[in-house]
Formats: sequence, C-alpha cells, structure tokens
Amino acid sequence: MARRAGSDGIRTEAAIREAALRLIARHGYEAMSMRRLAEEIGLGAAALYRYFPNKQALLFDLLREHMAELLDAWDKARLDRPAPALARLECFTRFHIRHHLPRSEGVFLSYMELRSLTPENFAAVEAMRRRYEQDLIDILDDGQADGSLDCVRPRLAARAVIACLTGITTWYRPHGALSPREIEDSYWDMIARMCGARQTERATCSTPA
Repeated sequence: MARRAGSDGIRTEAAIREAALRLIARHGYEAMSMRRLAEEIGLGAAALYRYFPNKQALLFDLLREHMAELLDAWDKARLDRPAPALARLECFTRFHIRHHLPRSEGVFLSYMELRSLTPENFAAVEAMRRRYEQDLIDILDDGQADGSLDCVRPRLAARAVIACLTGITTWYRPHGALSPREIEDSYWDMIARMCGARQTERATCSTPA
C-alpha cells in the first residue's frame, strides 16, 4: 500500500491507525466509514486513501500489527527449554496479562473483527494466532510429559487458558480494586489449578516481576 515518507507521513499514519482502532472498538467495523475516519483526524478523504486504499486494508493492517507486536514481545519474554514446564506456564500467564491489559481496544478488534477479514487476510492473521497458541500447547504437552501438570487435552486447555486471560481486558480498570500484580498472582493460581499443577510445585514456582 502506498504511504508517505518522512516524519509527517509517519505521524499521520499513526494518527489514522489510532483513530481507526478507537472508532472500530467503539462502533464496529461495519459502522465505521473511511469518510468518518478522515473527519475524526481532520484529514481529507482523498489524503486518507494515500495511506490505506480501503477499509479492509486498514483492518488487516491493524490486526496483523497487533499480532506481530504480540509475537515479538513474547519472543523476548519467553522461557524456553530446559526451563521447567511449570515455570514456562507461569511466564506465559504473566506475560499475557501484562501485554494485553493496556491494549484493550486492540484485543477487542483481534477477537470481534477477525470475522470481517477477507478469507486471504483471515488466513494470514490466523496463522500468527496459531503460532502463539502452539507455544502454550507445547508448554502444556511438556508438563503432561514430565508429570508437573495434569492436562490430558493440551490443545483444548490452551484455548481455555488464553480465553480466560484475554477476558481480563473486558473488566479491568486502572483504578479498580485490584492492582495488575494482584491480578497476575490471582490468575496464575487459577491457571495453575486449571492445568493440574500440584500445590507444592505451584508454591515453589516463581517468575520475577
């Protein structure tokens, strides 16, 4: 897609993306028009099309970037073998919460508007989602194999874990009763129980803040 070079172009593109994320999260993809988006940022409709040729291209860009950012951050934060499966599961749990709490609008789009992508674009984003999910499946598989977890259906459990953790963004408020760390601790205890970790092993497993 054609985009303007230079700092002004970069700032304008960022403004378009931020406004689109806000409008779609608030009103839905179908209700947001490119004209309305242009008005939101004070840009002419013709100028807007220089950055994104159509609404589908914009949605795909937002969802792909959301997943690319997630995968890049996870690659930096993850624990790999030979770290124990339980420690890796705790790392995944805490990472997922920390990464997604400040990105509630992006999370909303990545789940609710995935259906609005064309088949080709859907396949590209879904492949990125599967890569992230597969990392968790591998952790649960390893835990089942070494006996630290009692998780007989790792793929199903992985989907349940991700859904549980992602759901936090629907109710979390920065000034709510629980701090992010308290949420992490509480959810880690729940996820460990869900995946069949023994209490003695949960007590000895700790991921640095």
